[in-house]
Order: sequence, then structure tokens, then C-alpha cells
Amino acid sequence: MRRAVTDRPRVLLIAEAANPEWVSVPLIGWSLAQALRDVAEVHLVTQIRNREAILRAGLVEGQDFTAIDSETMARPLWALGSRLRMGEGKGWTTLQAINALSYPHFERLVWRKFGPDLRAGAYDIVHRVTPLSPTIASPLAAKCARAGVPFVLGPLNGGVPWPRAFDAERRKEREWLSYVRGAYKAWPGHKRALQQASAIIAGSRHTAAELPAGLAAKTIYLPENAVDPARFSRGTAPAGATPLRACFIGRMVPYKGPDMLLEAARPLLQSGRMQLEMIGDGPLLPALKSSAEGLPGVTFHGWLAHEAVQDVAATTSLLAFPSVREFGGGVVLEAMAMGLASLIVDYAGPAELLAPGTGWKVPLGDRAAIVAGFRAELSRLADAPEEVTAAGMQAREVVARAYTWPRKAEQVSQIYQWVLGQRSTKPEPLSALTGENAHAAE
Repeated sequence: MRRAVTDRPRVLLIAEAANPEWVSVPLIGWSLAQALRDVAEVHLVTQIRNREAILRAGLVEGQDFTAIDSETMARPLWALGSRLRMGEGKGWTTLQAINALSYPHFERLVWRKFGPDLRAGAYDIVHRVTPLSPTIASPLAAKCARAGVPFVLGPLNGGVPWPRAFDAERRKEREWLSYVRGAYKAWPGHKRALQQASAIIAGSRHTAAELPAGLAAKTIYLPENAVDPARFSRGTAPAGATPLRACFIGRMVPYKGPDMLLEAARPLLQSGRMQLEMIGDGPLLPALKSSAEGLPGVTFHGWLAHEAVQDVAATTSLLAFPSVREFGGGVVLEAMAMGLASLIVDYAGPAELLAPGTGWKVPLGDRAAIVAGFRAELSRLADAPEEVTAAGMQAREVVARAYTWPRKAEQVSQIYQWVLGQRSTKPEPLSALTGENAHAAE
């Protein structure tokens, strides 16, 4: 007999990627797992490669977490994927395809370890947080359904289509498999996992729209990214400061658009109306430096440690980020948390995160259209410093209200209550916001 669920459900949290010392998806897995400890009794299940970092963070193995050793299959397939992607940071779709082959083995080992406990009612919920990719099936979903344990899947995010005008950038990123990415929907177990899940968290509206028809009733829209307030406590440039001080943060690669930003900002830099801090490294950096030779007001910082990024960004008041293909757009939330306004392309993750009154969106177009749009907005904002300051203040308030990790845990807790029958209405975790971000995916 299962015990009555208390206000703190017992959650077996599956996060194959969860590491406090890494960035991107592993940091998301770790951060959400830790935040959820405030609202639930969480036991984290992760891959063996994260074990030492988690021990250094103070968790107790066997009590707080379990590390599953799936390296027999994961290591050689990861090595194969690294060779096939033909360059660090490239061929992301290829790497996900390889992960889709190796990951089910990890979940089979999880079931071998925890299946008896789940059948015995030791946990109220199983929640798979990572992988984030919707292309990777979950054998655990069906097993949990047979054991009578609610299974929460997500946040799922990825697969944002490449804009047609940037097909050359797609090829430079070696995204060959992205042309046939939709084939994953026919992979064994993919549809079954979605059908067996008690709730699906969609990390983007694109992902929600890609889910099979009939699943909307159990799909909740909730972006996966959040920020740690303690890590983004620095203030920004003084209110009304001139010239306009902006920053770019990200890899120096074509699809993130640092070259488009530099071209858009050139007249303002030459006239002294703008200063630009370029933070990040990548294959475009040498060409960018060459293009900016003799151009005043622009500084290339290269790669910086996370805390140093904040130090530089805090001297500015605007994040200028013309990326044309971001799944999550966590850099936008981090900038918002610091009180920076944002200027972005109206497409995919960043566009969903930028709430009304916190920044400006340039329509997606070809390269010339984006450069022209950014140049026009930068020129206007250089003459409206108070507007930039006001947007930054609003951005900080939005993050505090909806996008910190403690708030994310509260939002996920609403989903737990729903699947456990403790609330009758489907959650709308972003109801604290107004406008397009306010409603669950329907």
C-alpha cells in the first residue's frame, strides 16, 4: 500500500547530466535538482562522470544521490559522436543522435537499481530532467506507468529550425543531420514515452508545437533556464549613462551574430555614441578583431570565467545579442537578472524569455535586414538612455518574480501537485507574468 503523499513528495529525479562545475545542460540539471530540495524529498540519479563534482558540492552518496555507471556504452559512443561532429562545439544534432542511441542504456540501469523501490512505493514521482532533447526516448516512462508511479518528463527543448536565410551558417556548424531531424519521431519508444508520461514540461513553444496531437492536455510550458540570484548580484551602468554601453556574450560563431552586431554598431562606435564589450571566444574572433582594427569603443575580452563575465557586463546597460538560433537563451535571463535591457532577434528562446517592457526585438530576416534593424534600434537607444535604464529595472523584477531557481522549484512543485491529484487545475507556472509568456501550452 502506498503512503499518503505529504506536502513534500518523494521524488526520484533523473538527471543524467547534472554537474555543479560545468555549464549549459549539466548546470541546469544540477541547479534544478538542488532547488527542488526545498519543495520535495529529492534523490538525484545521475551519470558516474558527475560523481566527484557532486561529492565536492557536499552531497552524500547513497543518501542524496546515486551515480550510475553507464560508461561501457556511453564512452565509446560519445567518442564516435565527437569524431563525427568534426569540431568542438559543432554538429550538435549529430551528437544528440549518438546520445539517443546510448541514453536508453542509462535508464535501463536506473530501473535495475530502483525498480524494486518504485514498485514498492518508495517514491511518489519520477521526474526526468535531462537530457533536455525531445529526440531522446525514455524507457522509464512505461515502466513507471506499470508500477503506478507518476512520471514527469522535461523540460524538453531543442530542434529550433534554422532560418532559411542562414543555411550557410548551418553548414558551417556542420548541422547535416538537422535536415532530417524530424525522423526521430519514428524512433522506437519515442511516442510511447510521451503517451505514458503523466505530465510533459515543454521548455519552448516550438517544442510544445512539435509534440504529437492529443498531448496538449498534459503539456505545460515552462522554460528550462533560471538564474541563481547570488551569482548575478552586480549592478549595471549608472542610470542615464552616455554613451550607450552594450555587451555581447556568447561563442563567436556565425549563427550567434557577433559579426552582424559589429557591423550594425560601427557608425555609433565611430561617432562615440556607443561602447561595445565583446565577451566570448570562437572561430570568428580573429576575423572580428581584424575587422575592428582602428575602430574606437569596442573591446574584445575573449573567454572569461563566469564570475568575470558579470564583472564586465555590469559596466554596461544593454545586452545586444543578434543570435538567430537559440534553444534556451539563458544568457538573456542572466542579463535581465543583472538589470540589463536586451536587444535580440525575435526568434526562438530569447524571444520567449524577453517579457514586455524588458527589451526590444528585431524581426527575423536575412543578414542585411538584421543588421539594419539592430543599427536602427541601437541608434535610437543611444538617444534614450532613460528608456534603457527603465527596461533593465523591469527585467530584474521579472527575473525575481519568475526566473530564479527557487521560483522554478515552486513552479515545478505545482506540476507535482497536479499529477498527484492535490490540485484539480492544470498549472500555469508563468502566470506571474503578463502577455504571451503567461499561459501554459494548450
